[in-house]
Amino acid sequence: MEARFNLFENDVASRFAKRFAGAALVLHDSPLPKSVQELVSLRASQINGCGHCVDMHVKEAAAAGESEVRLHLVAVRRETTVFSEAERAALALAEEGTRLADAHEGVSDETWALVRKHYDDQTAALVCLVGMINAANRLAVITHQKGGAYGTGMFATVVAEG
Repeated sequence: MEARFNLFENDVASRFAKRFAGAALVLHDSPLPKSVQELVSLRASQINGCGHCVDMHVKEAAAAGESEVRLHLVAVRRETTVFSEAERAALALAEEGTRLADAHEGVSDETWALVRKHYDDQTAALVCLVGMINAANRLAVITHQKGGAYGTGMFATVVAEG
């Protein structure tokens, strides 16, 4: 299946994408650990079936030193020993924040308490990250952006050009 639309070849979409990338840069530069940012982005992208974003976040995480084992186990984090309690809290928020339609309450009080326990000053970045990756997944899935062609650092190049 071919991509339906190139967001960078349309004036409105291109301007939106540049601003979107700028907003993502705020999160990238936040004190939220980069490993957590990539793991959260990867998990939400897996849930949403976004091959383009899974490709991007696996490659960026690996380039930043994330282990293959942890990348392979993100989707089954509850059944592993390789994630810290803080990472588990962030991944739970990613899952519950991504599956809003599946649970009438959205993010549970239990998950929220764990997030606040581990990410006091970083909570805003984590919440915004979950919102941003879900929006990015939707843009990519709607337009059929495919995984496999992303090269490490491509996102940084797009932001720098914007």
